[in-house]
Amino acid sequence: MTSPAALSPAEASARLEDFTVIDVRAPGEYASGHVPGALNVPLDRLPEAVPALKSASAQGPLLVVCASGVRSTRACEILADADIEAATLSGGTSAWERDGHGLDRPAGTRAVWPMERQVRFAAGSLVVAGLLAGRRLPAARWLSAGIGAGLVYSAVSGTCGMAAALSKLPHNRAPRGATDLDATLEALQR
Repeated sequence: MTSPAALSPAEASARLEDFTVIDVRAPGEYASGHVPGALNVPLDRLPEAVPALKSASAQGPLLVVCASGVRSTRACEILADADIEAATLSGGTSAWERDGHGLDRPAGTRAVWPMERQVRFAAGSLVVAGLLAGRRLPAARWLSAGIGAGLVYSAVSGTCGMAAALSKLPHNRAPRGATDLDATLEALQR
């Protein structure tokens, strides 16, 4: 499989009005700041959005965005498997903002850590907890081993079970009044 086209923040900014921008982060991450005009289709819900995204891609090019570019690259691969061409934003919203481009932040939302940071925090905490508990109960060290094995599997497979679980937490859900996925999919098919 070929890698998806990757656009720098400057390239994407110059052509932003040409794209339908799809942000594949968790709703809480999206609400804390996204590329102007981006629509939120979380990566774990992407398969159900394929028909709407196919319709949107027939109208013009898709640009897929996440926090760092990792999830958007994975999303582009999923879309390519469905014969949908899409480009990814190199470095994601982090690079976009670092390059001086503004992010839309709905009023009343608070910043949420990027999912990669949440995973590192949770995994590290569980490893330390397993090692500390293992001083009294040696079997508790298996927790650390399990987390380590999960991280290796995540790196090899390009998926992350911990991120999927963390995305269900309240702070990663869409805030009240946010557009739900059904409304987003309907907008994509117009």
